[in-house]
Amino acid sequence: ELRHRASPWQRNLGYPLAMLGLLALTGISVLIVCFHVLELLLDDAAMPRGIQDASLGQVSFSIFGSFGAALQVVLILYLMVSSVVGFYSSPLFTHLLPERQDTPLTKIIGNCVSLLVLSSALPVFSRTLGITRFDLLGDYGRFNWLGNFYIVFLYNMGFAGLTTLCLVKRVSWAVQAELIRAFGEDG
Repeated sequence: ELRHRASPWQRNLGYPLAMLGLLALTGISVLIVCFHVLELLLDDAAMPRGIQDASLGQVSFSIFGSFGAALQVVLILYLMVSSVVGFYSSPLFTHLLPERQDTPLTKIIGNCVSLLVLSSALPVFSRTLGITRFDLLGDYGRFNWLGNFYIVFLYNMGFAGLTTLCLVKRVSWAVQAELIRAFGEDG
């Protein structure tokens, strides 16, 4: 219904650009994780441990300088938003979605707890995937399990594999639906 009420500019330019942006961000994050997997296999220094004696402003946290740091910020924001959307889209937690002017206090508390857990896990999530090496004022690199190669390696491989699978599945289904719609109208 919203798609039919959208202006032609929004339908023909806005939605495809938004979709390309989401595809690009997902592809970049998968490429960074795949590169991190290769780093894990070749060098023990790629493990997401805490940074020793790296004070802010003296050491760049990205090999691409300011552009890389800005890309890391955008990817972390993208991962944050996609985590929240994925959380509320899962069948287990769809009942937790707040309703406008009709949300009970227990549901508000449940949302606050859920968002707090998701936001607390984000720095560890982004460090484990190799998207950033920045500690965000917390020493998240000191967790014992972050030094275990197998856990970090399987976590990265799981993220890269499942994200690629979802991306291919979503894009192929969209292309398939468009082809069916295009050929179904003609025939």
